Amino acid sequence: MIDNQALDGNAIAGTLAEVFGGDMTTAIGTCGHCGTRGPVAEVVVYRRAPGVVVRCRVCDGLLMVITQVRDVFCVDALGLAELQAPA
Repeated sequence: MIDNQALDGNAIAGTLAEVFGGDMTTAIGTCGHCGTRGPVAEVVVYRRAPGVVVRCRVCDGLLMVITQVRDVFCVDALGLAELQAPA
């Protein structure tokens, strides 16, 4: 049985730091589906998919998929209308 428990954005803090070069849990993201704005720490994360799947907490819209192939991260963030770097 695969455990695909929903976590929050803090669960991928290390991955986000590797991808973006710093702590992104306090960055403010805007969902491209429903317009909800909030810190990345509050998104819904599934780590047991083929890669990391990040969804909106309000509408469940797909925000990002992060995969790693060999030592290269591939990020699809087409579900984010905006991502403001932390102050």
